[in-house]
Amino acid sequence: MSHAEASFDFFDDPAVFLESAEGYLSADAVTVSVVATVASRAAEHGLDGVPYAWWATVREGGEGGDVVGVAMRTAPFEPHPLFVSSLSEDAARGLARALYERGEHPGGVNGSLPAARIVAEESARLWGGSVRTAQSTRLWELANLAVPEGVPGRGRAATYADVEVCLEWINDFGRAAREQAGNADGAQGDEHHDEADVRQRIDEGRILLWEDGGEVVHLTAFNEPAFGVARVGPVYTPADRRGRGYASAAVAEASRLLLERGARVCLYTDLDNAVSNHVYAKLGFRPLVDMANHTLVP
Repeated sequence: MSHAEASFDFFDDPAVFLESAEGYLSADAVTVSVVATVASRAAEHGLDGVPYAWWATVREGGEGGDVVGVAMRTAPFEPHPLFVSSLSEDAARGLARALYERGEHPGGVNGSLPAARIVAEESARLWGGSVRTAQSTRLWELANLAVPEGVPGRGRAATYADVEVCLEWINDFGRAAREQAGNADGAQGDEHHDEADVRQRIDEGRILLWEDGGEVVHLTAFNEPAFGVARVGPVYTPADRRGRGYASAAVAEASRLLLERGARVCLYTDLDNAVSNHVYAKLGFRPLVDMANHTLVP
């Protein structure tokens, strides 16, 4: 399927997608970490409970050309937005038209700017309606880790004894993050996690808890590295425990562990959340690219 000078290949098998896009994903591993992580985990564990489950490569110069971008639709929450990498204007519009020809309304578009905005606007033109920005985000990569001093407590790996609190906090993360950013209403749904998901994260050592005075006061989770890049998140402190440095200390500890494994470390922030943006800058994270999640409004 071709539009202008771009062609689009859609995959329902994440392993085949990873093989097809390996060169691109390796070369741009940080900015496409979400796509690489989701595809890698789906290839290993499957992807259940989502109405759409596909990945796509964008090639330059028609069939057989180099992969110059990727997209996916795997979000389990409504309106099940796409996620797109950086794309040229022509490729972004072409992707919107390719979906229109598939008879698939995108619902929303998340990802790198300006590509995500262009895909959303072209989709709105084709299907009717308008575009609303649900959330503006920023991708950061750790440059030089600066470990905070004087934070009380210590970090430790979560165990099965912590499943209940981990499940509660991970599922509350989206609401709490929007509230802290002054966007409590939200325009997107939140991903819901179950006990099996939390137990799997614990088995893989991907949840770090911070304890102070024998009490668990904070959670930082992270993904397994994909193409050498690990993404930190969610990062959650209950409202009555904030302002004491727990998040800074825990993210620093999780980042240190990942660096020891040879991974590059990245994370996302809400641009409206001044607190988190300031915290991560002080830890040594540097901004890479701005992104946005758009909703298509009928």
